[in-house]
Amino acid sequence: MADGNSQFSRFLGGSPVSVLIRLVLLSVVVGVILAALGLDPAHLLESVRRLADTLFSLGFDTIERLWRYFLLGAVIVVPLWLLSRLFRAGR
Repeated sequence: MADGNSQFSRFLGGSPVSVLIRLVLLSVVVGVILAALGLDPAHLLESVRRLADTLFSLGFDTIERLWRYFLLGAVIVVPLWLLSRLFRAGR
């Protein structure tokens, strides 16, 4: 029986109690992360769809925000660059 228990522990990756504790803790951590992402186990497919919509929306919001930063910076950078080119051409 000891040999059978040893094979079982080897299959699990440790003693059954320690494996159970690790699985419980890991499940809680993953559950917290998934809950923070808005996933709900009762409506998993709907939650995944909502998450995809949110990420898709965030992507376009980020692009829009970057575009605004680009325009704001370009208002200063491009004229300064053009002036520096003109002054160098005059030398």
